[in-house]
Amino acid sequence: MTVSYTLKVANSRFGGFSKLLFRWKGSIYKLLYKEFIVFVVLYALLSLVYRRLLTEEQKRLYTKVAQYCNRSTDLIPMSFVLGFYVTLIVNRWWAQYTSIPLPDQLMCVISSNVHGKDERGRILRRTLIRYANLSAVLILRSVSTRVLKRFPTMDHVVEAGFMTQDERKKFESLHSDFNKYWIPCVWFTNLAAQARRDGRIRDDVALRLLMDELNLYRAKCSMLFHYDWISIPLVYTQVVTIAVYSFFAFCLIGRQFLEPLEPGEEGDLDMYVPLSTLLQFFFYAGWLKVAEQIINPFGEDDDDFETNKLIDRNLQVSLLSVDDMYQNLPPTTKDKYWNESTAQPPYTMATAAETLKPSFLGSTFDM
Repeated sequence: MTVSYTLKVANSRFGGFSKLLFRWKGSIYKLLYKEFIVFVVLYALLSLVYRRLLTEEQKRLYTKVAQYCNRSTDLIPMSFVLGFYVTLIVNRWWAQYTSIPLPDQLMCVISSNVHGKDERGRILRRTLIRYANLSAVLILRSVSTRVLKRFPTMDHVVEAGFMTQDERKKFESLHSDFNKYWIPCVWFTNLAAQARRDGRIRDDVALRLLMDELNLYRAKCSMLFHYDWISIPLVYTQVVTIAVYSFFAFCLIGRQFLEPLEPGEEGDLDMYVPLSTLLQFFFYAGWLKVAEQIINPFGEDDDDFETNKLIDRNLQVSLLSVDDMYQNLPPTTKDKYWNESTAQPPYTMATAAETLKPSFLGSTFDM
């Protein structure tokens, strides 16, 4: 389930972000702790070998290798490589979310333009919106592991009510080497054209509006397919991964405590625990793990999209809109401010102080 902490940061206050550090689900600790343990264990083993098992001559050789490795870390542009990559991933992640097809606009157009309170009119409206939801389910089955586990076969799609047996036979009789998520959209257009001929859609303007909304909906389904098909070039992901791994491979050797090469020479302070190196690992490797988690948000990570919940919501809301709410209006009456020239909604005691603040009229009004 998506981890939401929006309410916790509604107001800025002392220690606001600090309190979020103690969460486990969806946290960087949960994402990174295995790699962190491996790095700490490898660092400790190298330290023990250097301190206990090497001879003086071997220590001198190791010191030169470690100094070389420590200098080499400066040659890897970690901030630039990782920063640009994660920015690209985050932008792609949000664009994928906004490409998830939602039927809200389409269901409003169907409810207002496909007429008839009889059974035929009801069937038309419910079938049109069901075709739209079916198209979304088909494309989400293709890109989301959660949805595929919920609907592993077309039998499950039929059993869930998104498709009838006759529609399934028609669907499977249409042979194509490509993904067939678009077929319900074509059914939608043909059914809408039939409704126009029957007078259920009263003019061509209404039909055009319906087609425009369907095309926007279908375009989002298409974008999800293309995001799944066209990944960020593998070479870039490999470059970033190699950069991070090589950086910390150098750190394992180069950030060890080293004894002075010459007698009497002052050495570095022996900290035993390399805090700065561990923090670097936490930041850089954590950055890489964040990118790994959100590069495909249609999996089963803590913060991946809840596609099954979206399917449930979309079907319930869209059927309610085109069926129960069709021409089911509350009575229209005069509003509360009918006889008032200036409408002023009331404030509660908790917000009464806001009434004392003057309205903003522009910065020059204070001159």
